[in-house]
Amino acid sequence: MKVAVIGCTHAGTAAIVNTAQLYPEAEITVYERNDNISFLSCGIALYVGGVVKDPQGLFYSSPEKLAELGVKTNMRHEVVSVDTKNKTLRARNLNTGKEFDDTYDKLIVTTGSWPIVPKLEGMELDNILLSKNFHHSNTIIEKAQRANHIAVVGAGYIGVELVEAFQLNGKKVTLIDAETRILSKYLDAEFTNPIEQSLKDHGIELALGEKVSSFKGEDGKVTTIVTDKGEYKADLVILCIGFRPNTELLKGQVNMLDNGAIIVDNYMRTSAPDVFAAGDSCAIHYNPTGKTAYIPLATNAVRMGTLVARNLVNNTIPYMGTQGTSGIKIYEDNIAGTGLTEAAAKHEGINAEAVMITDNYRPEFMPTFEELQLKVVFERDTRRILGAQIMSKMDLTQSINTISVCIQNGMTVDQLAFIDFFFQPHYNKPWNFLNTAGLQALPKSVESKQPVRA
Repeated sequence: MKVAVIGCTHAGTAAIVNTAQLYPEAEITVYERNDNISFLSCGIALYVGGVVKDPQGLFYSSPEKLAELGVKTNMRHEVVSVDTKNKTLRARNLNTGKEFDDTYDKLIVTTGSWPIVPKLEGMELDNILLSKNFHHSNTIIEKAQRANHIAVVGAGYIGVELVEAFQLNGKKVTLIDAETRILSKYLDAEFTNPIEQSLKDHGIELALGEKVSSFKGEDGKVTTIVTDKGEYKADLVILCIGFRPNTELLKGQVNMLDNGAIIVDNYMRTSAPDVFAAGDSCAIHYNPTGKTAYIPLATNAVRMGTLVARNLVNNTIPYMGTQGTSGIKIYEDNIAGTGLTEAAAKHEGINAEAVMITDNYRPEFMPTFEELQLKVVFERDTRRILGAQIMSKMDLTQSINTISVCIQNGMTVDQLAFIDFFFQPHYNKPWNFLNTAGLQALPKSVESKQPVRA
């Protein structure tokens, strides 16, 4: 069996390693246009902030490790075309410019995503950077050392983590986003409001609800960001606007969403025979809505890549879908969320309700008992849990993984009230805070439908 793999980050590495282990007789060839593989881009802010000292720790595989499994890895090779009907591809060696053809029995497309780059006046100025791969991170670190005022455009996870890292390194920082709240895709206002205040308290300037319209510069270098509401000085700009699936190779050959994300079935198969796809290049089944959605997360990517290998020859293990579970640490706050926010549920037209609790995570007779905020979103009619968010100075983020399982299994908020959790004063209360949220969501009256027995 001849297997060709295009792209080797999270999904690609998982697919390659598992395919090599499951099918030792397979001839596996990898095409990767970068000079490195398996870079954990979610660690860029930690690297930039100096928390991670050795960047090699952000790589979890290499061409040498893959070679030990019998895999041939063509680094700095870009696949320029694919013919899914004839099962052929054409690749270019980026070092020599030479092109050649190859064939495959099975094709695995894990081409990932690329940052959205707006077409704005002044984009050609120096010191306007992206944040995606290892080379980006090195450039950011190098230029940040000489920068005084750094602006980050985009207040998602990467943008918020970067402004914190820059501020901790003593830089003046501005965070700009067209949305009126930071992290608006992940958290409701009850959580973003205190996070925004924390950023302000640390001296970070927030320019929210402002759309960047152009950049100004001097001597070929950026000096000013112009928005629809004002201007902001910056000698270094990092664009973190979002990502698009990198799928031009298969355009017109497989089914895609409007944004170009490849549609796969539960076994990671595309609409073209023997063509599989995984990771940030793909759409995915989103359990809270039951719809196909684009949710580029490393966790989704490694699961999908592993399932590609498991289903490469026969349909063995179907994908269970995702809740888009994620977490972030901002200064002293530990934050996590899963599924739909209340705002997102209403945007989807779902008749949603939410319960919000503020409690101490363990008994007050203990020496310390940090406060937590927990919000659980559920469907009003069915009581089905749709999502949850938590924030605390104490790391309680693992509880969101529990809610993720609840959503995946279609559980109700009423069932959440009575799930069996252990009690030990070091860790929690007799009523775990997840139970407490479920209890608070219970209907305030009970109508008996059974005759009362004496």
